[in-house]
Amino acid sequence: MNPYLLMVVLYLSVAVLGALESSFSSLQILPWFNGMKWLRIHLITLGALTETIFWLMPLLVAQRAKLPHPKLRWDIWLSLNGGILLLLVGIPLVDFVPIFAGGTLVFVAAVLLIGQLWGMKAVGKDTAVSSPTRKFYIAGLSYFLLGIIVGTGLWFGWAEPLHIATPLEVHIHANNWGLLSLVFAGLLIDLYPIWAKRPLANPQSINTIFWMMTAGAFGLIFGPWFAATWLLVPGLLLHLGATGWLLYNIIKPLRGDRAAWTPGMLHLVTSYFWILAPVLVAPLVLLQVPGIPGHSIEANAPQALIYGWVLQFGYALIPYFVRRVFLPQEAPKLGGSRFSLVTVHLGGISLWASIFAEGSLRGILHGSAYLLWALSLLPIVYELWQIVRSGMERAEVELATAD
Repeated sequence: MNPYLLMVVLYLSVAVLGALESSFSSLQILPWFNGMKWLRIHLITLGALTETIFWLMPLLVAQRAKLPHPKLRWDIWLSLNGGILLLLVGIPLVDFVPIFAGGTLVFVAAVLLIGQLWGMKAVGKDTAVSSPTRKFYIAGLSYFLLGIIVGTGLWFGWAEPLHIATPLEVHIHANNWGLLSLVFAGLLIDLYPIWAKRPLANPQSINTIFWMMTAGAFGLIFGPWFAATWLLVPGLLLHLGATGWLLYNIIKPLRGDRAAWTPGMLHLVTSYFWILAPVLVAPLVLLQVPGIPGHSIEANAPQALIYGWVLQFGYALIPYFVRRVFLPQEAPKLGGSRFSLVTVHLGGISLWASIFAEGSLRGILHGSAYLLWALSLLPIVYELWQIVRSGMERAEVELATAD
């Protein structure tokens, strides 16, 4: 039984309740609920997605480098999950002790994983064989360390001694454009030939994409850090260029093949639309264009990014690997359905519409967004529980037969 994947199912189940909490609060159905925006986000990012990628990265690197199957590192698992649980307790209570301890443990887990990946090199006659995506994972985790430091420091006033102009923005950018963008790119490069049963359009572009994305993340993090537009804008352009090139590599081989565009593949590709939404309005906010609610965009855009891009990417990715682990005798497939695809995008549209709405309509649209996201999560969580239950029942039958 894989402990990482069991925690993924748990965190996604709780994420449904978190989305419903926000929806009911905004719609004034249960107005006594206290909003817990950052708890909801961390259930998805630190919870479901971090658990998944921490488990996957060593496996994929070992496979591509033709190394033995890596053993589960319990020190990494315990540090990560101990840290996440402390943060999920400390953040809603604004209790500094569990927040600091949780951030420290997650930082330790990331350092240990970087060390594990760094040591996974092919040796002997296979020295030339290595994982082309190992550098994506290590760079992403390195930015994650920065995000942990800044995120923990939000509660302790570290921004001033570290000379961070906008610490919340730096924290979000380090985790999204640093960790998740680079790791998601690595996962797509590693797994696309398996999912699509064909190579990327231009495999030779991988190294260039890596350096563009890494340099872009640097600008997107340190631009807000130093309030330097001359760093932020080139970083944004580099990152968008790398992301567009990556999507070109994925989309071009599938052109004309309608059967290849499964709901899971559509989840993966269309999730990247929600990266573009904040980018398109960012210049309007920076220029303080009249009628553009800059404060509301800054407060709500991260929600659409997490639910529309990060969580939707997980809709396709997580059921695929849960099925591979619990039902190895079945052909694995990407997760998702037409219902989850439609509702997750309608949720993003509703949230962005609420930003520009006025009066009571704003609350209705905001609540509808989280309700739609909760609905989109339900079939994914149900699919995961079905897979886990079937796998456990099959294991019990096999044990009974062996006896």
